[in-house]
Amino acid sequence: MNLFKIEDVARQSGLTKRTIRYYEEIGLLFPPDRSDGGYRLYSEKHIERLKQITNARDVLGISLQELQEYISINEQFEAQREGFRQMEDKQSKLVKITEIEQTIGRQLLMIDQKLEKLTEIRREFSELFDRILEAKSKIKSNQE
Repeated sequence: MNLFKIEDVARQSGLTKRTIRYYEEIGLLFPPDRSDGGYRLYSEKHIERLKQITNARDVLGISLQELQEYISINEQFEAQREGFRQMEDKQSKLVKITEIEQTIGRQLLMIDQKLEKLTEIRREFSELFDRILEAKSKIKSNQE
């Protein structure tokens, strides 16, 4: 397993070292192993998690609190999926897949709420843009 120093993780994730430590402090990022000298040693899973956090933050525009919920739901899904894979009994699998369905449904609801807000903001700016074009057209026609 490859281990990375915080500088390498910062470079790969596009985040600052301070942000990475902060995400660890608030629980968005699980604690890394430590070297004998006390340096943080990150794994590929840390880098994947940071990319997931960055995507959620940048693409969905979600707050830190929402990020914590987003990550929590993802962790819950991963645990449920692993449990599902280990089951053989059909009835137990049905119960577990229903739990997974509810978990993913919560994630989709969070994403849909963000999309609704973005759509509303876009609609407002689109209307403003149309009014600007209309005003520009009136000014041009009055000059002729």
